[in-house]
Amino acid sequence: MSRSVKPTVVLVHGAFADASSYAEVIPRLIAKGYDVVAPAVPNRSLIGDAAYIASVVRQTPGPVVLVGHSYGGAVITVAGTEDNVQALVYLAGYALEEGESLGELQGRFPDSDLAAALVYTPFESSTESGTDVSVRPDAFPAVFAAGVDPHLAAVLAVSQRPLAAQAFADAAPAAAWKTKPSWGLVASSDRTINPDVERYGYQRAGMTTVEVDSSHLVMLARPESVVELIEEAARATAA
Repeated sequence: MSRSVKPTVVLVHGAFADASSYAEVIPRLIAKGYDVVAPAVPNRSLIGDAAYIASVVRQTPGPVVLVGHSYGGAVITVAGTEDNVQALVYLAGYALEEGESLGELQGRFPDSDLAAALVYTPFESSTESGTDVSVRPDAFPAVFAAGVDPHLAAVLAVSQRPLAAQAFADAAPAAAWKTKPSWGLVASSDRTINPDVERYGYQRAGMTTVEVDSSHLVMLARPESVVELIEEAARATAA
């Protein structure tokens, strides 16, 4: 693929993380000649977050490979209907059906270790109030970031971007994988999302799927595998 036709890779982070969770992936993609955008997801509601990411995609010139990790998978499921999205890549993510909520999909399977490690904190701002969901810092390294450098995992544990509880309840108004070629990575040692949730969503969507022995933060634990899958999606859907 020549440099001129390479898509822009838009990296969408998930809950309890921010765009720095792609810190090992971004330089590898840039070195391979890709333009990269890694926006900050508000993590307030699936509908609102997807609308924000859709606006980022619309303003990105040329074709886009849209990548979503974890909750970011639910976000790209909705935002990925934008015309210039040429491929979707799910990383240990939720691939929702149209009309399905994150809570509904997850509720079909046994809980992961995450359920016992969640913290619920009321919040209030000038425009809204609700409940923030985060991971207990002492549990974060083992449940969320196994295989990541312990010093980095400790920093990530205290710098989480919480997810508002509303995001679990919003039903997806669209499922972009129905019309966009899609790839999915299962983190087979995931203790945050039951890997069977990932497998089920990917299989239902008919995705090209790979399994990687990794914890939930696969972008930091196994960045080479992530970049390889993104490149596969980019090559397969090149104009």
